[in-house]
Amino acid sequence: MALKIEDYAMIGDCKTAALVGRNGSIDWLCWPRFDSAACFAALLGECENGRWVIAPKEEPIDVSRHYRPGTLVLETEFRTKTGSARLVDFMIPGDGADLVRILIGRQGRVDFRAEFLVRFNYGATVPWVNRLDDGGISAIAGPERLVLRTPTALYGEDLKTVGEFTIEAGQSIPFVLSYGPSFQNPPPAIDAFDALERTEAFWRGWSDRCPEVGPWTEAVKRSLITLKALTYAPTGGIVAAPTTSLPELIAGERNWDYRYCWLRDATFTLQALMYLGYYDEARAWRDWLIRAVAGSPQQVQIVYGLGGERWLPELTVPWLIGYEKSAPVRIGNAAYRQFQLDVLGEVADALFQAGKVGIGLTDRGRALRPIMLEFLARVWRDSDEGIWEVRGGRQHFVHSKVMAWVAFDRAANGFAAEGSREAARYWRTVADEIHAEVCERGFDRDLDSFVQAYGSKRLDASLLLVPLVGFLPAADPRVKGTLRAIEEKLLVGGEFVLRYEPENPGDGLPVGEGAFLVCSFWLVDNYILQGRDAEARILFDRLLSRCNDVGLLAEEFDPLAGRMLGNFPQAYSHVGLINCALNLTRDTCPAEERADPRRPPTLATA
Repeated sequence: MALKIEDYAMIGDCKTAALVGRNGSIDWLCWPRFDSAACFAALLGECENGRWVIAPKEEPIDVSRHYRPGTLVLETEFRTKTGSARLVDFMIPGDGADLVRILIGRQGRVDFRAEFLVRFNYGATVPWVNRLDDGGISAIAGPERLVLRTPTALYGEDLKTVGEFTIEAGQSIPFVLSYGPSFQNPPPAIDAFDALERTEAFWRGWSDRCPEVGPWTEAVKRSLITLKALTYAPTGGIVAAPTTSLPELIAGERNWDYRYCWLRDATFTLQALMYLGYYDEARAWRDWLIRAVAGSPQQVQIVYGLGGERWLPELTVPWLIGYEKSAPVRIGNAAYRQFQLDVLGEVADALFQAGKVGIGLTDRGRALRPIMLEFLARVWRDSDEGIWEVRGGRQHFVHSKVMAWVAFDRAANGFAAEGSREAARYWRTVADEIHAEVCERGFDRDLDSFVQAYGSKRLDASLLLVPLVGFLPAADPRVKGTLRAIEEKLLVGGEFVLRYEPENPGDGLPVGEGAFLVCSFWLVDNYILQGRDAEARILFDRLLSRCNDVGLLAEEFDPLAGRMLGNFPQAYSHVGLINCALNLTRDTCPAEERADPRRPPTLATA
């Protein structure tokens, strides 16, 4: 059985990532890209679906772990009755595809066992394994090859490669796993210790640019490193998570593939990068965004592949039983076919916010803007599937209409700043029309709150974004009433905000899920805008305490079981953490600056 989600840590090379358990087992790895087929898939199945374990033969007395400061180099220390040893795990950023594990003896002597079980094609395909002339072990199936090199003696046993050895204090044993095409020469051998130095230098050189963010600097830096690790460096796209089908409810069916790039994350992600001074990454994300949506605005999707791929057919993997038997395991995401109004507003806002810090529109972006606006002007009255990608039919979701308003509001401000007064007046007229309709049809006077959809009595956490995007000021009575209603109906234990009321959710899926962590971060931001700073700090600190021992967050948290749920680690959760920390420590917080397009941003200095 796989470990609890929070018992994993991530290592990566800005092209893909692996999950390493506290028990020394790598249970998930897709090579060569985040969205490639997994060669270790025990996370979603059984040991026989592929894993790579290096662990003491006897049960350790204690296991502790941490990342080396400012890096994505993971250290796991095992303490046994006879001594202690440290396992160092990392992947090497750059052109290659290598995963390195170095076992270091610390005290006494410890007996270890290694088990290397490769199963290509999401745990289904047993490879042909043979020994190379240089002593490396080659595993081939179809077009793929893995090569494992180590000075330790390994041998075959029951369709896996194993080894038993003893490490003493002062000894170091390297293991290097490399990926490459089977129809080419094996990937070359590398020096594990030189690779460690280069990898540490890469991450420290990048993370040392992070400025001070009050008492939360280290948490912000860890979240930034996580966000960088979830970036597909060749294109600049940022995946929502490196995993698929980690469930939103144990034994439930809400299991989705998150190894893709969502437009909805665009503005908050850009803010997190820009306000901390990471402009190269912000530009790369902006450029990916423009390339992805280029073409007919009628064909703009909510989610794309790492390079902007549009076809993401959703399939199930029948031979994987799912994490803790939470089937089905899904590959691909059918939400790419959904119509969601809000993403056009997100794109418009992202480009506008980037322009405020000097990351201006490219020629392609400038040409795309009016085409997108003209399309949105024709369709904003239509129903859609909404921010939560419901599978129970389209509705007139209030958040979607608010984000349509954002698109025209930002356009009006942008054209006004460029001197195009006629265009600015036209788009302001459309924005005002949407604003009036939402205030009339999306606000329930009996509840004293905005509601999920026109005519509904249901609350929705996405309504917390109404003041964050500047639709209404935080002091508006309708915003305050909405906040009170969400606190009464969606807030669990004073900490976790549910997406919407759980009884009969009407989203076309079985009842039951955890609390989306980003919704709780939105609540923190609302408290800040309301001037409720003490409550904001208390809630933010409680949310930080939910990070695992190496500072990572999943998509959701189960308030009753006290454990993480959903795909892991989740980019949006870490983006929410970063922006909350910035909002709590800046005299003028990014939430206020996003909501007021006229206000120039307060940028970070390292």
